Amino acid sequence: MSGLKKLHAPLAWVDGRWQRDVLLSVDASGHWSEITINLPAPADAERLNGPVIPSLVNAHSHAFQRAFVGLAERREAGQDDFWGWRDRMYALALRISPQQLHAVASQLYTEMLRGGYTQVCEFHYLHHPAQGQEFDDELDMAWALATAAEDVGIGLTLLPVVYTRSGFGADSLRADQHRFAADADWAWRAHQRVMAAGLPRVNAGVALHSLRGAAPQDITRLQSLVGAADLPIHIHVAEQTLEVADCLKATGMRPLQWLAEAGHLDPRWQLVHATHADPADIEAVARSGAGIVICPGTEANLGDGLCDLPGWLQAGVPLTVGSDSQVTRGWVEELRWLEYGQRLALRQRNVAAAPGSQPSSAARLFDAAVAGGARAAGFSAWGLTPGARADALVLNRDADALRGLPDEALLDAVVFGSNGSPWQSVWVAGRARPWRAPQRVGDAFEAAMRELWSPDSTPGS
Repeated sequence: MSGLKKLHAPLAWVDGRWQRDVLLSVDASGHWSEITINLPAPADAERLNGPVIPSLVNAHSHAFQRAFVGLAERREAGQDDFWGWRDRMYALALRISPQQLHAVASQLYTEMLRGGYTQVCEFHYLHHPAQGQEFDDELDMAWALATAAEDVGIGLTLLPVVYTRSGFGADSLRADQHRFAADADWAWRAHQRVMAAGLPRVNAGVALHSLRGAAPQDITRLQSLVGAADLPIHIHVAEQTLEVADCLKATGMRPLQWLAEAGHLDPRWQLVHATHADPADIEAVARSGAGIVICPGTEANLGDGLCDLPGWLQAGVPLTVGSDSQVTRGWVEELRWLEYGQRLALRQRNVAAAPGSQPSSAARLFDAAVAGGARAAGFSAWGLTPGARADALVLNRDADALRGLPDEALLDAVVFGSNGSPWQSVWVAGRARPWRAPQRVGDAFEAAMRELWSPDSTPGS
């Protein structure tokens, strides 16, 4: 079947390898209807002047934290760690308004398009006003994100977060966490409202902040509301060694072990970070079919530690990447540091490669991220395949990193040799999208930053 639009690429990454003369047909809904290889360009096809690869899903994002990037990189005294960073980050979380969030997210989402992401999973827990009063609409902060995504042209998977307690053994949130408060019923209602809105390129799943942030009864209640619905369920888990120690003290089990033995995990679950996992944890997750979302840029910035990448890959656990705190906003750097962290720790090279099946570390990680990103966003398909949304990146063969290289080395050079965005165009739903922020977006972002960080500013409402 022919699509309403035909695109032709001289080279395209299809089914995990480079294919020549690829016709990509786009249907009326903006999805790939047919992918045909080894076919010269028809007269009615738009010719793409460069190799084509899938874009990626950014599987874990806190958009508001874009306004905090660069503002926690000093240590005046003592020791600095994740928990100190978190307390400083709350200064932003307690003041940003819906209007400021829209401005920050618009800037961020444009940067994500430039970084090769065309869908973002927003792990959203800024639910309530800064001053504790009520919004006119309890989803005002969520709509600010959705509107920003629509304005920029990126896809959005909104994940309203259940957040009910400040830690293991606590029965409520801290005073500086009041904006986050949401039980399972609130999160499920938010999910239903987002889905009912019918916004183009916007869908929704649900999330639990963490085992320290959601009690066992919250998890049980959310699962009863979700039932058998096929939607993504995300959770922060095993990011910090202190979190693992606290979970052991409170439950007698490690976080991943607890989730598995409680019978919660299935292929809908996305375990964000999963940094501190032992072989038994990995085996349990593999049996469940759940996936993991690794955020190497943020995990490095916060001093979280390194995941057991060889263990996860060997177990066949689906994995993908996310930008999390926004210190990086492109997948090239995430994949690069996913591999480089392992090289530094193990003093080896090409740790992610699989000799005999996929000798390219870049290709193995990229293909994993394509497939894992689809699951994280709640899609049945992603990439250059029929039924997936017609999203793609057109590489620039004249980019410094790609100039003169043989075709088979292009993806390796993108990940390990480029400075970030070696493509000439970004496509979403069959349309090329601008991926440089318009002046109005940059101006609004700068104004929001001045409001948020000037000494005499007041918290948003």
